[in-house]
Amino acid sequence: MKSATVSAFALSTMLFSASTSFAQELATKDRIGLADAPKSLVVRLTNDSPNNSDPAIAEGYQKLFVDFIKKHPDWKLQMQFMSSDIGTEQAKMLEQAKAGNAPDCAAVDSFVLSQFMVNHVLADFTPYFSKEEVDDLFPFIRSGITDKDQTVRAWWWDTDLRVLYRNKSIVADAPQTWDDLKKAALASTKEGMEGVLFNGGRWEGTTFDWLANYWALGGKLVDDSGKPVFGEGENKEKFLKALNYFKDLVDSGAAPKRVSTIANYDDLNAAAAAATTALFIGGNWQYAQLKATLDEDEFNNWTFSPIPGPSADQRSTGTGGWTIASFSKDKDKVEMCANLAREVYMGPANALQQQLPTRKSLFDKYEVFSTEANKTFAKALVDGQARPGVPIYPEISNQIQIMMGDVLSGTKKPEDALNAAFNAALEAYKRL
Repeated sequence: MKSATVSAFALSTMLFSASTSFAQELATKDRIGLADAPKSLVVRLTNDSPNNSDPAIAEGYQKLFVDFIKKHPDWKLQMQFMSSDIGTEQAKMLEQAKAGNAPDCAAVDSFVLSQFMVNHVLADFTPYFSKEEVDDLFPFIRSGITDKDQTVRAWWWDTDLRVLYRNKSIVADAPQTWDDLKKAALASTKEGMEGVLFNGGRWEGTTFDWLANYWALGGKLVDDSGKPVFGEGENKEKFLKALNYFKDLVDSGAAPKRVSTIANYDDLNAAAAAATTALFIGGNWQYAQLKATLDEDEFNNWTFSPIPGPSADQRSTGTGGWTIASFSKDKDKVEMCANLAREVYMGPANALQQQLPTRKSLFDKYEVFSTEANKTFAKALVDGQARPGVPIYPEISNQIQIMMGDVLSGTKKPEDALNAAFNAALEAYKRL
C-alpha cells in the first residue's frame, strides 16, 4: 500500500508539474499561446491585463487569457502594454494607425474613440456581435461604438459613473439639489470638515466630473456637425449657471479653495481616510477603494447618491470606460480581436475587476454585481452621458480645465473665462 501511495503521489506530482509547465509555456510576459502557433495577433493593452500591478488581478487576467487561447490553439497573442500616460499612448497609436502600422488589436479609451472613427482606421466589428448583444448595451454605449452608418467599430466593455459620496454620520440625508449640497457642505464645516471636495485641477477628471452639472441643465458642448456651441445662446447661459454654481461653492466656503489644485481621485480618498471631509464627488470605483482603505466602522459611515442637480428631477452623470478595437485589414485577425473582446472582456474581466458592465443583462449574470451598491450604480447609468464623440472634444476639455482653474482661483471672472475657452475651442475647430 505504501508503495502504491508513493507511486500515486509521484504520478500526481508529475501531472501537476506538466500542467504547470504547459501553462507557463502558454503564458510569458510578452506572449499568450504556443511560441510556434501558426497564427499571430499583436495586442496592445492597458493594465486591464496580465500586466496589472495588483498580483491577484494580474493572475486573474493571466488565467482568463490562457483559458481563451486554449479555445483558439492555432493562435498566439503577441502582448504589448501601454504606459500610464494614456493620453500620449492613445495619440501615438492613432498616428501609427493612420500610417498603417498599429497593432492588430488594442484597448482604445472611449474618451478618444471618435478620433479613431473619423480617421477611418477601425475595422468593422458588426459581423461578430449579435443584434441582441448590441441592443443589450446601455444607450450611450451603443451610440458610442457605432458610426453614422451604424457600423460597430469597437466593443465598449466596461464603464463607470460619478456620484456624490457622503459620510452619513455627518451628512445624514442625501442632497438632492445644488442648494441642498451647498447647505450640507457648509454644515459639515461646522463639524470640523473642509466642505465638499471635487476635482478642480488641470486634468480631464475636472472637466468630466463638472460636466454633469451642465448636462443636467440640458447644455450641449457641440452641435450635430461637431462644432463647439457651449459659448453661445442658451448653451452659454446654462454653462455660466453651472460654472457659477461651482464658483459659489468655493466663494461661500462650502468647498475649500484647494479644490483648484485637486487633480487625482486618490486625493479624495485620502481626505476621506483622514476624516477631513464628509462629502466628495468621485467615481463609482472609489466605493471599493474606500472599503479597502477604511476601518470597517469608518467605512460603514460612508454611502453615495446621485450627483445633485439644479432641481431634484434634473440629473446627469458622466460615464467613461474602455473599448477593444481592431486596426487590422485581415478578416481572421479582426474576428480574433472580436473574440478576445467577447470571451475575456465582455463579462469575465468586468467581474474580475468589479468594473461595471456595459450590457444590462450582465448585472444579473455575475454575483459580484448583485450587491446593493452595484444595483444602485446600474440604475444611475440610466442618467449616464458619455463625452461627445467628436474630434474637438479633447481641446474643449483642455480649455474647460484652464477655465475652471482661472475661475476657482479668482484669476478671471466666469464670463471672461468662458469666452476665452470658447474662442480657443473655435480656433482649434477651424484647424481640424
